[in-house]
Amino acid sequence: MTSQPKRSAQDVRTMPAYTVAEAARYLSMPSPTLRSWFAGIKGHFRAVIRWKDLVYHRLSFSNLVEAHVLRALRTKHGISMTNVRSAIRFVEEKENISRLLLHPGLRAGLGRLFLKKYAELIELAPSSQHVIEKALEQYLEAVVQDPVGVPVRLYPWIPDPRVGPKKSIVIDPAVSFGRPVTSVRGITTVVLADQFDAGASIEDIADDYGLSPEAIEDALAFERAAG
Repeated sequence: MTSQPKRSAQDVRTMPAYTVAEAARYLSMPSPTLRSWFAGIKGHFRAVIRWKDLVYHRLSFSNLVEAHVLRALRTKHGISMTNVRSAIRFVEEKENISRLLLHPGLRAGLGRLFLKKYAELIELAPSSQHVIEKALEQYLEAVVQDPVGVPVRLYPWIPDPRVGPKKSIVIDPAVSFGRPVTSVRGITTVVLADQFDAGASIEDIADDYGLSPEAIEDALAFERAAG
C-alpha cells in the first residue's frame, strides 16, 4: 500500500478552510464587507485580497490573516478600498513582492511605505496617519509568525483597540481545523458557549475542562462578539 504524503504546515495555512460567513464571524465583522474585499464591488473597487478557492470561495488561514490586517485599517477608520488597493499595489510593485498584507516587512518599512502612499492619495493629516499606524501595529501584534516571518497563529479578538489583542483566544490552522480555541488546552469556544447555553455554570465548565473561570468568560465574550 502506498502511503499518503503528510501535509506540511504550509499546506495547512493555505488550504481553503473557511466560508465567508465563518471568517466574518471569527473576525467580528459583516459578511458582505468581507466578501467585497475578496470579490470587489462592481463600479466601486476591485478585489483587495485574492481568493484561495476560486470555485467554492472558501478562505484559507492566510486569507484570514490578510483580512484581519485589512480590518485594522477599514473597520476602525473608514479607509477607502480604492485607495487601499492602489497603495498596496504601489508597494508590491515597488518592492517586487506579493501579498503585502502577509509580508513580515509590514511591521516595519513596508508598513510605513504603505501608509505614506495612502496618506498621499487622500491628503491625510499627520495626526490621522499616526492613529492609523498605531491601529495597524496593534492588529499586527495579534499575528504570530514563524522564524522566517510566515503567519502561523492569530489572536482574532480585539475587544478594545486601545489595548490590543486579547490573547486568551487563538486560531491555529493546525488545531481543531483552524477554529477559535482557548489558548490554554485548545478547547473550541463554541463548545464552551454551547455548554453555558445548556445551563452549565462558568465554574462547572471551568472544572470540567481544566480552565480558569476567566478563560471561560473570555470564550463566552468572544462568541457573543462573533455572533
